[in-house]
Amino acid sequence: MNADMRAVAATVFSLVAILIFGAGAVRADPPAESTIFAASDIGPEQTRISVYSASMGRTVIVDVLHPDDDQPRPSYYLLDGVDSGAAETNWTQKTDIVSFFSGKRVNVVLPVGGKGSFYSDWERPDPNLGGVQMWETFLTQELPPLIDQRFAGNGRNAIGGLSMGALSAAALTTRYPDLYRGFAAFSGCLDTMSANARLAIRNSVRWVGGNPENMWGPDGDPDWAAHDPLTNAPALRGKAVYVSTGSGMPGPESLTDPLMPQAVTFGAVLEYLVLGCTESFQRRLDEVDVPATFVFHPLGTHSWPYWQQDLHDSWPLMEAALTD
Repeated sequence: MNADMRAVAATVFSLVAILIFGAGAVRADPPAESTIFAASDIGPEQTRISVYSASMGRTVIVDVLHPDDDQPRPSYYLLDGVDSGAAETNWTQKTDIVSFFSGKRVNVVLPVGGKGSFYSDWERPDPNLGGVQMWETFLTQELPPLIDQRFAGNGRNAIGGLSMGALSAAALTTRYPDLYRGFAAFSGCLDTMSANARLAIRNSVRWVGGNPENMWGPDGDPDWAAHDPLTNAPALRGKAVYVSTGSGMPGPESLTDPLMPQAVTFGAVLEYLVLGCTESFQRRLDEVDVPATFVFHPLGTHSWPYWQQDLHDSWPLMEAALTD
């Protein structure tokens, strides 16, 4: 982190500290290491933590669903889509995730933010998306030990996500096979190398105001292949893999999506494209002899009612991977 970035980080950290702890808690400089500097219990099984990320030089909010005890348990990280909320994860806003995991022996870790980031370490800062983007470092190096220490994690982890977060979950599992026991991907195009996939990724970043060249560079940059689940599929051998997609044909659930009518217009087209990506990913895993669970819903658009059901349906596989 250069001097200008340290100065900005110090200012931001000081302002956050004032808001949370009062003026007496202000530091001249942000901490040298990532740390949890605030925690607020939303309920006996839900806690919001403020984590200072040393790699990004700023605070990241993380919501954690957890058992109401201090006995060891695994952790399941769940990632948002491209429009991840700045104040609260979409998982808690748009699904029954809190009630679904109540009483279950797992920490569910829900990072807040990451809009358009693909939860990756970007080659260059992007001023329109908050500056430095080092989400991969945050999720794989900085956050897990903090979660394990604060929430009695036993070191067993899995990861999942929808849309943008689905690609990110798959990519992170191939890049860190020793960290994750498996992943669940809902309505994600698990491909960074085909022309259509790259166009979709670039347009997703542009849609939220970012510059995709700042992420993995131009076509031909090795970062594109390094984050490609198809290219790196052999790394998934021995992992629990759950991949689901709809057909693009709207079903009755689409009518209940809070984002209507987009759920049955744009969401239908997008899910049809995801269907093709998923078929390609299935062929690739068959080619490299990696067992996986694929679910092709006969109906389904790119919308929340389907992802909530996918969350429920995929949990037994993820739970088995975390407890085996």
